[in-house]
Amino acid sequence: MASHPPDPRLVATVADDALRLEGELTVWTLGQLPPEVEKAQRLDLSGLSRIDTAAAWYLTGRKREGVQLDGLTEAQARLLETVRQAWPQPETEPARPSGWHQLLERTGRRVAAFMVYMREIAEYLGRFLAALARGIRHPGDFRLTSLVWHCQETGLRAVPIVALMSFLIGVVLAFQGAVQLRQLGAEIFVIDLIAISILRELGILLTAIIVAGRTASALTASIGSMKMNEEIDAMRTLGLNPDMVLILPRVLALVITLPILGLISNISGLIGGALMSWIELGISPSTFRYRLLAETSVDHVIVGISKAPIFALIIGVIGCHAGMRVGKDAESLGAETSRAVVNAIFAVIVADALFSIFFAEVGL
Repeated sequence: MASHPPDPRLVATVADDALRLEGELTVWTLGQLPPEVEKAQRLDLSGLSRIDTAAAWYLTGRKREGVQLDGLTEAQARLLETVRQAWPQPETEPARPSGWHQLLERTGRRVAAFMVYMREIAEYLGRFLAALARGIRHPGDFRLTSLVWHCQETGLRAVPIVALMSFLIGVVLAFQGAVQLRQLGAEIFVIDLIAISILRELGILLTAIIVAGRTASALTASIGSMKMNEEIDAMRTLGLNPDMVLILPRVLALVITLPILGLISNISGLIGGALMSWIELGISPSTFRYRLLAETSVDHVIVGISKAPIFALIIGVIGCHAGMRVGKDAESLGAETSRAVVNAIFAVIVADALFSIFFAEVGL
């Protein structure tokens, strides 16, 4: 350890327009500098017998402020030059790219992130299918109790909100259709409007959106909380496959219950449309039922219900994937839950648009 030298001396005197320093300028004597040294614009250092690195650092800083340093010996000048070369340099901010460069960079990064996300979603879809194949080959590994419980949570408990939503959608369609078709004297066609809209598109689409908002968040929260508490790591330690225990029952429950919820949604929407048609247009329930059965093809029902398993896979895989991405903190859980809901709803709407194009091309 360095010790304090005996009687370090530093004398500062004013000579002409300069401040003259005599003695030793070291780490031990820097505190003896008078206040006038901060205002001096020229320092006469010819009287210094010794300076150390700390003093050289101080003098280099004063020189950078524009103070003139006179009287340095060759050795002292070399020490200041060495310190000057070691002086930290401010980082130069790189030139900001132009607007087009920034736009292209952001677009490229988002496209790359989207492709990585799609690869991860495809991975989880493959994990679900592999777990399903394993459950078929080895029924003893399949968790039937978990499947039934998740069917109740995702299906049975969603019936009231799905039925009410579809009933109100049928009421709105009938009322708005009546207002427009009455002007043309074609009130009877409001039945076709309600039937095709609900059976083909709105019934299953709005049901999938509700389930996406309700179930995708629940899947992410349940799996994410287990991830935070390291329960999934404990499962692997015990020799349990998380795909069989967590992903398979949840996604399969959605695949089973979403078509059922779609049928309930269709029935509720038709009931709401029939009721409003009776009140607003005077179309009796028997007339509504007769035209519905006579003029509405069963193809519309097939088109609507055939979308349900795909929507269920999309919602379930996105929810489970988001749950597995949760980190160790609650902020990550909230962010992934919100992201899962948004991504699931967006993916369902995109899938429905692709289905519409496909069925239009094949003539259904």
